[in-house]
Amino acid sequence: MAALRQRGARFAPSRFSALGLRAIVLVAVSIALMVFDHRQNELGTIRSALSLVVWPLQRLVEAPVDAWESISAALATHRQLTADLESLRGAARETDLKLLRLESIEQENVRLRALLNAAPPDAERVQAATVLHVDLDAVRHRVLVDRGTQDGVSPGQAVIDAGGVYGQTTHTGPMTTEVILLSDPNHAMPVQIERNGLRTIAVGTGDPERLSLPYLPRNADVQVDDLLVSSGLGGVFPAGLPVGRVAEVRRDPSQPLAIVGARPSAALDRDREVMLLWYQRRVPLPAEDPKPTERGATAKPADRGRKP
Repeated sequence: MAALRQRGARFAPSRFSALGLRAIVLVAVSIALMVFDHRQNELGTIRSALSLVVWPLQRLVEAPVDAWESISAALATHRQLTADLESLRGAARETDLKLLRLESIEQENVRLRALLNAAPPDAERVQAATVLHVDLDAVRHRVLVDRGTQDGVSPGQAVIDAGGVYGQTTHTGPMTTEVILLSDPNHAMPVQIERNGLRTIAVGTGDPERLSLPYLPRNADVQVDDLLVSSGLGGVFPAGLPVGRVAEVRRDPSQPLAIVGARPSAALDRDREVMLLWYQRRVPLPAEDPKPTERGATAKPADRGRKP
């Protein structure tokens, strides 16, 4: 114990005195350098040289922090870009749907304007109708439209599209009406050739692309591409409406009638909107017969009041 005490007494005061002296000297030197640099500004070169020496170490120390900040910024940017991309995709889908709706409305407007332009000038009233149901088979060509008796529709009323005659109404209900097409095998209408006024009957064939003119004689003046129009006879269709164009003319010497086929002017298998026509029918009504008296004789005004 005594030896330890002597050893500690021998080293401690001298050691602490040396450290304190060194610290005081370093502090004094530092203060002197700062004062000298502040007044003379002569240590700039030394600082520049020291900064070049320390710069690699400084970059090495700051590298992990910079790397972490770069990774965090990249991840945040990726998340933001992903969110922006999804938002833009949603906006693009909505824009596409709006464009589709606008294109559909624009096409519908074009079709309706074409229908209005196709209406005959002598029509008292016209009304557009939308096709709700289509029944096209070999023996029946009918469609259902969204107009009925509440709209003033009656059976036997003319129906057209932008191209020409479409058909006529048959069965009517309060809200809907059935329309028989030109191409129905049970439909026939009086037509005439616009070029020469020749009248005949156009009959449906069960094919929406073909009408038949079965009652023309072999020597009839009919040619391919002749325009067929409604003749106005029958009281259903006004005169002058386009019906179709002659597409086929065959004359067999052994047959008395020519084989004539026509292509309808109306798009019978593609229409989505049609037009109903109201017009003043110019069909004369039959005259009323006088009321008979007994034995079928008619009374004379001069004989009335005579005494036998």
